[in-house]
Amino acid sequence: MDDSGFWQRARRHMLGYGGDFVRFVPAHAQGSFLYDAGGRKVLDFTSGQMSAILGHAHPEIVATVRDQAGRLDHLFSSMLSEPVVALAERLAGLAPDLPRAMLLSTGGEANEAAIRLAKLVTGKWEIVGFAQSWHGMTGGAAAATYKAGRRGIGPMLPGNFAIPAPNAYRPRFAGVSWREELDDAFEWLDRTCTGNLAAFIAEPVLSSGGIIDLPVGYLNALAEHCRARGMLLILDEAQTGVGRTGLMFAFERDGVVPDILTLSKTLGAGLPLSAVMTSDAIAAEAEHREFLFYTTHVNDPLPAAVGLKVLEIVQRDGLAERATLMGTRLAAGLRGLQQRYECIGDVRGRGLLMGLEFRSFGGRDAGTISDAVTDVALELGLSANIVRAGASQGVMRIAPPLTVTEEEVDLGVELLGEAVGKAVYR
Repeated sequence: MDDSGFWQRARRHMLGYGGDFVRFVPAHAQGSFLYDAGGRKVLDFTSGQMSAILGHAHPEIVATVRDQAGRLDHLFSSMLSEPVVALAERLAGLAPDLPRAMLLSTGGEANEAAIRLAKLVTGKWEIVGFAQSWHGMTGGAAAATYKAGRRGIGPMLPGNFAIPAPNAYRPRFAGVSWREELDDAFEWLDRTCTGNLAAFIAEPVLSSGGIIDLPVGYLNALAEHCRARGMLLILDEAQTGVGRTGLMFAFERDGVVPDILTLSKTLGAGLPLSAVMTSDAIAAEAEHREFLFYTTHVNDPLPAAVGLKVLEIVQRDGLAERATLMGTRLAAGLRGLQQRYECIGDVRGRGLLMGLEFRSFGGRDAGTISDAVTDVALELGLSANIVRAGASQGVMRIAPPLTVTEEEVDLGVELLGEAVGKAVYR
């Protein structure tokens, strides 16, 4: 199909916002596949922007949107509706220690609110994150993001610090354990901060930062450091929450409960919905100190109804458990590719959130190889990577919908293997 006219219009009117636009124009989508106007299909191994965990055009989500849009879509921000309270109640049932919630639109917005909440409640203003993190593109969230986007825009918000996340495949110092590295990082943090540490914000699996899975025990040790300094622990589960890693929330593996939890992406299954969850004690203190985060789309009923349906489907259909099963199959396939191709250095991840890290090979660096494989894969009919810049360059992020079938997993691995062969070895 000739789509030259489309791209002429796009070049004339679209403002770029990071990287090049993909040369595939979807016209509709169903399940795990995208289709252009000419009928060409592409297997979506990115779940859209990591959000469509139920696949595209899930019939129950479509029905919910149609029904709710005809009842209540948007309200005055101080009005509450049944879908909103029902979703907050359902979330509290999933995380009983965090029974208070507010609903927003994006992950960046939720992290913005979480950071603001932590600063207000603690009365302090310094925020710490990982040097490979991604938490959003707005003020406080962007200042806590170190993976990319820190150049050319002037100073970030003051009081932000970063420590390295542990990387078993590429350790910073040989023979140094993750605990020693963490303790050392906090020792330096104590020396460089002003004594006003409000919170640490972390992803249980640093996704955009290269699928860095924090080792078992790390979150517990991190929480101990936070408690010792009167800091709150904010966990950003935009990409790991709602079943993606094999549990409803990734932090459940470690038995750690954060002070504040943020959800987005997966909660709306493709629609703009996020949540900030916290304890009764923090909520009470926030109200006492007159917490303000009043936005146009706070607690809107339409996305809330969708989020409620998403949680119902994930629990009813056992999709977290399915993520473990399909993730095991996917990981086995990727490790098979690792055995075949020397340019693949590491396979890692949890559930249906996997990373494939390339290494320099044949005179080309890992980032160049990853980009080439990504491009060839799309030509072959596989969308398999949406992380192509910054600290994670060289790592392909692979995250099919939780509804992916065994046949689709196998097809994705087959297409990816073909792409590696064509991009690197021919």
